[in-house]
Amino acid sequence: MNPSGNNLTDQQLIAKTLDGQTAAFGVLVRRYQDRLFNSMVHLVRNASDAEDVVQDAFLLALRKLDSFQGNSQFYTWLFRIARNTAISKLRRKKHTVSLDATDSKLRLDFPDDGPAPSIEMERRERQTGLMRAMDLLSREHRAILILREMEEQNYETISEILDLPVGTVRSRLHRARSQLRDLLVKSADEGCAKDIAKH
Repeated sequence: MNPSGNNLTDQQLIAKTLDGQTAAFGVLVRRYQDRLFNSMVHLVRNASDAEDVVQDAFLLALRKLDSFQGNSQFYTWLFRIARNTAISKLRRKKHTVSLDATDSKLRLDFPDDGPAPSIEMERRERQTGLMRAMDLLSREHRAILILREMEEQNYETISEILDLPVGTVRSRLHRARSQLRDLLVKSADEGCAKDIAKH
């Protein structure tokens, strides 16, 4: 295997892992851990818990790797494992933990029209408002917004991950966006609300 393994596809890395080359799975971890963490931290609302979820998800994925059929992308399968792990963790942990919105990793990648550094403070304020509004959404609405807005997944993939009909995905996404927009308006974050309304 190439020393880095970065030139191999997910399927090739999976095959090598199943063949006993565990370093290949390490490449998959490096390939997806940051992306998965960024999504999970918005779902569980705490960076430390998100790290635990990601670690547990990769360990579980490694144990269950021989059951991966390849009918979906590896990351889609991994995300589903991580989401289920996160839900289990949230059920065990009943109290709410606030996010540190200044953490550079905790960013929702909604469109930001600000081209100049001079509006950095405004962008940060909008980011904080968005984080607080996301924190008020239900787990189901947060998950669907993360998948569509951050992960940029199509409706069919979201349907597969959440085990919902596509029609339900569309209607739930519409409700989630409406609720988030209303929360942002209430917090006087009109600019961010307009960004959501564009999608």
